[in-house]
Amino acid sequence: MSTTIEGNGDQVSIGVIGAGSLGETLGRQLARLGYVVSISNSRGPESLAALAAEIGAKPVSATEAARASDIVIVSIPTKAVTDLPRQLFANVPDSVIVVDTCNYHPELRDGRIDAIDRGMPDSEWVARQLGRPVIKAFNNIFASSLLNKGTPAGSPGRIALSAAGEQPDAKAAVLRLVEELGFDPVDAGGLNESWRQQTGAPAYCRDLDAAALRRALAEAEHSRIADYRAREEARIRQSMSAQAPQQSGSSLADSPSVRYQSPRTSRPFGGASK
Repeated sequence: MSTTIEGNGDQVSIGVIGAGSLGETLGRQLARLGYVVSISNSRGPESLAALAAEIGAKPVSATEAARASDIVIVSIPTKAVTDLPRQLFANVPDSVIVVDTCNYHPELRDGRIDAIDRGMPDSEWVARQLGRPVIKAFNNIFASSLLNKGTPAGSPGRIALSAAGEQPDAKAAVLRLVEELGFDPVDAGGLNESWRQQTGAPAYCRDLDAAALRRALAEAEHSRIADYRAREEARIRQSMSAQAPQQSGSSLADSPSVRYQSPRTSRPFGGASK
């Protein structure tokens, strides 16, 4: 494991809040790298015992994940951010880095959030709810790509991942995680620029190399944020509809066999956990 990211103890600890496919995959890969990983969801640590044992993590509450970690990754549906414990980060040292992987899906999952609909970047809204600065990262890659497509530095066509945020040291630490996970790190600017990697934008879930990712970030048009999001939701809805006949009368939201590609989770939105 890299020793460039400093922890409070001998090893760097990372708490993952959310056990959907992206949270699970991040926990799995980070534990494999040697980080001390804890994972939480909305149903409590006991519901995660088997998964945690499988991936090499410790099942904890969201509060423990936030207060006992050097880096906290929030990987839950956007609407669920307001369901997190009040004062989740109260008395948590300023040195703790908070990463936001959330993607806003107003029609398919989250309902309307006025501030985001008026143009506030998703992660700025999340930061306000948490009362903490955040680094936007890992929202624009499929969980399957994160799991299977990491390659050594210098590999031809190596996939790149971007991170946006206002804290230079925190962003640099997250970009080092990107590198350790097998992807080229790209600095996407401040959090006010994080809309460039939001749902459906040109830089969203396309497995681009570093040069192409930088171009895609630059090509994004602020006036088209809502259009990007609507197009991606339409794509997901079409994928869900195409697979619905396979469900034999079961609930689309509850069926684990529905596998459309979403960067937060390969499960249906209704099945995503905190």
